[in-house]
Amino acid sequence: MSTGFGDLKVFSGSAHPSLTKEIADFLGIPVGQARLRRFPDSEVSFQIDENIRGADVFIIQPTSNPVDQHLMEMLVMIDAFRRSSAARITAVVPYYGYARQDRKDKPRVPISAKLVANLLSAAGANRVLTMDLHKAQIQGFFDIPVDHLFAAPVIIDYLSRLESDNLTIVSPDAGGAERARAYAKRLDAELAIIDKRRSEDGTAEVMNVIGDVAGRTCILQDDIIDTAGTIVKAAAALKANGAARVFACAVHGVLSGQAIERLESAPIDQVIITDTIPLTTERAKGCRKIKQLSVARLLGQAIRSIHEETSVSSLFV
Repeated sequence: MSTGFGDLKVFSGSAHPSLTKEIADFLGIPVGQARLRRFPDSEVSFQIDENIRGADVFIIQPTSNPVDQHLMEMLVMIDAFRRSSAARITAVVPYYGYARQDRKDKPRVPISAKLVANLLSAAGANRVLTMDLHKAQIQGFFDIPVDHLFAAPVIIDYLSRLESDNLTIVSPDAGGAERARAYAKRLDAELAIIDKRRSEDGTAEVMNVIGDVAGRTCILQDDIIDTAGTIVKAAAALKANGAARVFACAVHGVLSGQAIERLESAPIDQVIITDTIPLTTERAKGCRKIKQLSVARLLGQAIRSIHEETSVSSLFV
């Protein structure tokens, strides 16, 4: 289909080349030719090795660990494409770093999610494609179009095959109740919420389970698993309340610090995450509890729709 932009081209930063390759294969195009290197002092060196004048360029780079390094790479790449006369540049950020700092909840703190939005715009991005932002209102931090996808279709498709007729979707905190309710509705499951509060002397966290979980298959649903502290405590609380089986699912498997060790020793049958962030350590790759689902097809469909100027809204559910 002919659009106002030139050829569709997909380029990769260093954060997740395997996801880029999978997306390019889905689209039936090669990954763009470029050289991304580092000077001895760690500065980013980038050169595009093909003509991209008038092209519709998509740069795929989750801002995962090391966050600052991957973010700076993205900015340098966007600048190179802008100065090489690309017709349009879309920053594809499957995992948007700094999203947890989205408001001033304490005195004298930054709103880093807004800062990153400003940086992407200032570098020359014309639009952003991202997935499961920590808070949906971060879209409003951008003055350029944002396509905000959800991994729910991929995760729900997997959960629907779990062969359990007594599912309960559990939000590990009150803030995630809306997301958990959406999953429960799609899976025709019950909903439970874990109310997390400090004990009276402030020394320990008390997990109160709101909802019936006894004898049921419980699926803890969150957007991010970072250090896994909350999800592991939540799983223990569900087991203490009589849950038969406990699964955990999240879109972004950040898995920092002692996360893998905690998950391996937790009363959790399986941890379901997507590949918005690659599993980088051998311990994570070898963890039998982790099931990683691909979002390449979903991102590929969105990229094709953006390129062809057709509706992306059907992918938002």
